[in-house]
Amino acid sequence: MQTHEIVRRFTAHFENAGHTPVPSASLILDDPQLLFVNAGMVQFKPYFLGDVPAPYPRATSIQKCVRTPDIDEVGKTTRHATFFQMAGNFSFGDYFKRGAIELAWSLCTNSVSDGGYGFDPDRLWPTVYETDDEAFALWQEITGLPPERIQRRDGTDNYWDMGVPGPGGPCSEIFYDLGPRYGVEGGPIANEDRYLEIWNLVFMQDERGELSPKKGHPPIGELPHKNIDTGMGVERVAFLLQGVDNVYETDLVRPVIAAAEELSGKRYGDGEEDDVRFRVIADHARSSVMIIGDGVTPGNEGRGYVLRRLLRRIVRSARLLGVTGPCLERFATVVRDAMSPTYPELATDFERISAVIRAEEDTFLATLTAGEKIFETAVQDTRRGGGSTLPGDKAFQLHDTYGFPIDLTLEMAEEAGLSVDRERFTTLMNEQRSRAKADAAERKVGFVDASIYRAVLDTHGATDFLGYQSLQSEARIVGLLRDGATAPAASEGDSVEVLLDRTPFYAEAGGQQADTGTITGGSFVVRVDDVQSPVAGLRVHRGVVANGTVTLDAEVVAAVDPARRAAISRAHTATHLVHAGVRGALGSAAAQAGSLNAPGRLRFDFTSPTGAVPPAALTEIEEEVNSVLQSDREVQTYETTMDEARKLGAMMLFGEKYGDRVRVVDMGDYSRELCGGTHVRRSGELGLVRILSEASIGSGVRRVEALVGLDAFQHATTEHLLVNQLADQLKARPEELPDRVQSLVERLRTAERDLEKHRADAVLASAGSLAEAAEDLDGTKLVAVTAPDGVTGNDLRTLASDVRGKLGSVPGVVALFAVDGAAGKVAFVVATTAAARDDGLAAGKLIPEFAEAVGGRGGGKPDLAQGGGTDPSGVDAAIRKLREAIRG
Repeated sequence: MQTHEIVRRFTAHFENAGHTPVPSASLILDDPQLLFVNAGMVQFKPYFLGDVPAPYPRATSIQKCVRTPDIDEVGKTTRHATFFQMAGNFSFGDYFKRGAIELAWSLCTNSVSDGGYGFDPDRLWPTVYETDDEAFALWQEITGLPPERIQRRDGTDNYWDMGVPGPGGPCSEIFYDLGPRYGVEGGPIANEDRYLEIWNLVFMQDERGELSPKKGHPPIGELPHKNIDTGMGVERVAFLLQGVDNVYETDLVRPVIAAAEELSGKRYGDGEEDDVRFRVIADHARSSVMIIGDGVTPGNEGRGYVLRRLLRRIVRSARLLGVTGPCLERFATVVRDAMSPTYPELATDFERISAVIRAEEDTFLATLTAGEKIFETAVQDTRRGGGSTLPGDKAFQLHDTYGFPIDLTLEMAEEAGLSVDRERFTTLMNEQRSRAKADAAERKVGFVDASIYRAVLDTHGATDFLGYQSLQSEARIVGLLRDGATAPAASEGDSVEVLLDRTPFYAEAGGQQADTGTITGGSFVVRVDDVQSPVAGLRVHRGVVANGTVTLDAEVVAAVDPARRAAISRAHTATHLVHAGVRGALGSAAAQAGSLNAPGRLRFDFTSPTGAVPPAALTEIEEEVNSVLQSDREVQTYETTMDEARKLGAMMLFGEKYGDRVRVVDMGDYSRELCGGTHVRRSGELGLVRILSEASIGSGVRRVEALVGLDAFQHATTEHLLVNQLADQLKARPEELPDRVQSLVERLRTAERDLEKHRADAVLASAGSLAEAAEDLDGTKLVAVTAPDGVTGNDLRTLASDVRGKLGSVPGVVALFAVDGAAGKVAFVVATTAAARDDGLAAGKLIPEFAEAVGGRGGGKPDLAQGGGTDPSGVDAAIRKLREAIRG
């Protein structure tokens, strides 16, 4: 049975049982605890936690998942994988244990002709939590299995919670017996190599406290509504129903291995070492395509780092198989063809996906050869020194300079029979991150226990947002927090968080900055500086009590600053127009990767695997956007279904989670996007859009910054004044300025070259006098002086070589020092004649004799060496040490 048919049967089975089919969520959800979605229940967490009411009593989904802790084990076994699909059915206070067991058992054991999977019941083994007598009895009743075929296991195996206080419960797992050749009999408790878990049924009935029942601690209570959360491994069921030995041989994975076989000329199954590489390619190719499809681009932090690591492991595995040229796009194409029947967006968005992959592969291939040479040199140095540990400094250099993930260096070191000094590497990485954090803007975070917000939500319901229609409304304070805790009142000067039953204030979201304004009661005013939504459905107004005493339950008037809202709305609408302009100029590969909509200005990030946007293209985008402003198009906003929005061609942002009903911002045939932000009514209200800059902010990601409205006009006026001033000073018309400035620059460069030549001639003219002043040290001529002012770099080397030449055939050493007192630095060069080298005086070996005196170091060849230091006051001492070394 093909995998897509397994998925179809699962969905049909539960849809026929009254479940609402829910599309897979993006792998990227706004969950600080998760790098990627790793289970089917993740998108339903708000319903299980009670943050928001579930829109349906029961649901089913096929969720794409990525788990990354075991990346290093992928390929080494056939059990580990980073990407997989989890089929699940969910009940939100509807059916419970009986329903979950009946539905799972019937799908597993019903015949293929009846829509089931046709598993032999004699090969299925259920497990239950050790004290769950109810589930044990239900398994017996529903399946007719004897008691010895239903095994009890402790909380480590058969209890589920989220690792934090909240919902949890016992679970039942369904195992399939692979047969005697996989190990001893006796059920899952005897051998999990022979008995393969295919489905986990979680009976969510408990509320756990700080200590988990998984570790034997009792729950602190029961949930008011009992829920069901199940997960069936699609790939595991596929390899069982397809009669193959593991997931790598199933219909959606084996084609990637076949492509690698074709490119490499090798065959899967001929040797375990190569088989590991084939499996790495197959698994990582699937994960990478799915991750890029959901909007991630390669980078050096977080999700971007994981993606980069996956892609580079593919490239290196392919090289070890003998593939020398680019290969990622070929593997991605195979993944697209295999997976797009379930995930059609992979086909429609493949131009962007492949562009991201090509850019990363080109970058890595360009540095891989150089990095491998550095690595091999480090390995040789380590072995020559009799060591078995690669220095952490070298590992950090490979990471920082050549883009080698530490995991790649560890793999290469292991292959070379070496370990890596991880401690030193980690120290250097932490130092780098600390520097980066010091430069980064402070992120807005809340320090309030989220349960406080959820309590308000449970009691008073979601905040009614009125901001699309009005900037002022009457409201009631339903929650008041001071210093992170609930409070009945707050006085003048207190920092507070105010929760209202309704509000016109827009909470920061989707790149749009929050509204500011006031909340006014009968005898108090709260200045609102920020609005956030820490729990779905709530809007929290953060600010300061400007005067009076604010109290819980007070009736108030909430008023948004209209000028700020209007300026932000203009910027947000302009962002949509710039997005449309960029896609029109660069193609669909230019997808939004972030934005900022602030009063009068915007920042728009987008993927651009081809590199910088040409200035001419930016000019065209700006002109096109302003033509839309001039046409004064109506900006319509309306709600519709997700299916209808897709039919209309509305743009959807990667990583965003949309419900069944979505809000569309429509500017006719030019721009149509899903968006929850605020916008102007007509494009003409924007006035003017001026693009200020375009630059790279990471691998394959570019950023456009622009001004809108009055800010754009003011910028244009300033530029006009500057152009007029330049025209007056250069006695030229504005259109002549580029040529006139270019002429001035060329004249300046010519003058600098002439000056440099004269200076070099003056420096070289001093060589003769320096040679003549050489002192005699027991038959060796020594010239050791501070060079004339202005001599640095190449001039210092040239002068040392010239002085050496004028010493003739006698043993001679030239040591010249250049001092930069203002910077507190000193540079030095040592040159030796052939006769001196015959006497054992090598330039590279002389430097260590005196470098410490100037706080420096250096090195080089026997005839010429150089270095630098940080203590110019030590030059005289250095010269004395050099004399001593020569005499010695």
